[in-house]
Amino acid sequence: MTQDVEMKEQAAPSNSLPSSSPSTLHHLKEIASLIETGAYDREVRRILRAIRLTMALRRKLKESLLSAFLNFALTPGSESHIRLSSYLPKAKACSSASIARLKNMNRRTVDFLAARLYFYYSLCYELTGDLAEIRGNLLALHRIATLRHDELGQETLLNLLLRNYLHYNLYDQAEKLRSKAPRFEAHSNQQFCRYLFYSGKIRTIQLEYTDAKECLLQAARKAPIAALGFRVQCNKWAIIVRLLLGEIPERTVFMQKGMEKALRPYFELTNAVRIGDLELFRSVAEKFSSTFGSDGTHNLIVRLRHNVIRTGLRNVSISYSRISLVDVAKKLRLDSVADAESIVAKAIRDGAIDATLDHANGCMLSKETGDIYSTTEPQMAFNSRIAFCLNMHNEAVRALRFPPNSHKEKESADKRRERQQQEQELAKHIAEEDDDEF
Repeated sequence: MTQDVEMKEQAAPSNSLPSSSPSTLHHLKEIASLIETGAYDREVRRILRAIRLTMALRRKLKESLLSAFLNFALTPGSESHIRLSSYLPKAKACSSASIARLKNMNRRTVDFLAARLYFYYSLCYELTGDLAEIRGNLLALHRIATLRHDELGQETLLNLLLRNYLHYNLYDQAEKLRSKAPRFEAHSNQQFCRYLFYSGKIRTIQLEYTDAKECLLQAARKAPIAALGFRVQCNKWAIIVRLLLGEIPERTVFMQKGMEKALRPYFELTNAVRIGDLELFRSVAEKFSSTFGSDGTHNLIVRLRHNVIRTGLRNVSISYSRISLVDVAKKLRLDSVADAESIVAKAIRDGAIDATLDHANGCMLSKETGDIYSTTEPQMAFNSRIAFCLNMHNEAVRALRFPPNSHKEKESADKRRERQQQEQELAKHIAEEDDDEF
């Protein structure tokens, strides 16, 4: 700690820094001191606290400020100072060099820093369009993290690999990796949210809509309030999955704060599916084709055509006890009567409508609608709600964490004050988390 006192006496170059820089530079010095103390005492909680403190400084960092911090932390002219100074305008080269250095370090105090470096390493290559280049390196890093029992690193790298595969629409490879990777223990809420979102996308493409819906809705619920962009993406995919399951999302889903404009195309699409109007569905799909393409949901919307037809057929069967197939084709705006007959026959076979088909007279005969409370549908609805509540309770119990031997050791007043201060800082930073996490 003597080194920190001597370095604080050194005057920082203030000519090239803005007026707000001294406070930011002071925060960076505190973070460096925390990391040094945590590494010296082998206390992971200090490293974690330092990482949380950097969240509020990310948007304030500039090249001149980082240069001043390097002059404070390292001796100007030294090998380390020259090397790091050369990386300042080059994020991609800096991240690659840091990852190469991390491979030779196996310390538990570095695990949290390594997880952040993995994230920015992948982000740099994604922004430059070279994400495929680092796939092999990410797989090697995941293997190293597994051998070193670096659980947070495993979770971070697994999500980065899934994102890498999904970026190039390699869903089969992503599912093989997900199924064979070690069990996800959710040491980080952000990483768990990402894992649920990627799992939901994979299962949606593989037609496992029920599991996909559960993953996507859970990811949207667990995501921080500040992660608006991530929650919007979760809701977009969840809406499509619910429509594919034959459900109609509630209007409140589209009226969430900050999401009205982003979810407007999906609101109009849901309205077309609810009505069962095939012509309106086509017009909405064409109107927002660029939006659906950028969201990666265009192929899923193509699957919705059959659901639109089935919804319209269900409305027709409720409204008419007897209707000709010619009129069915006109109301559903189908191309021919033969298409209408095959669609009606398939809907009857699948149990979507309660009716019979008179091939001789070319008409559909609907049966009387029974009492829904005499069926098992209310029981199934209650069962799903009870299962959701029990699952939430079990996850809350699993998420409880206690320090080892906490029931045996007595906490001193200084340790209690330090713990309370860290808890307050943690709550503050969780509430102020940026969208950069997602």
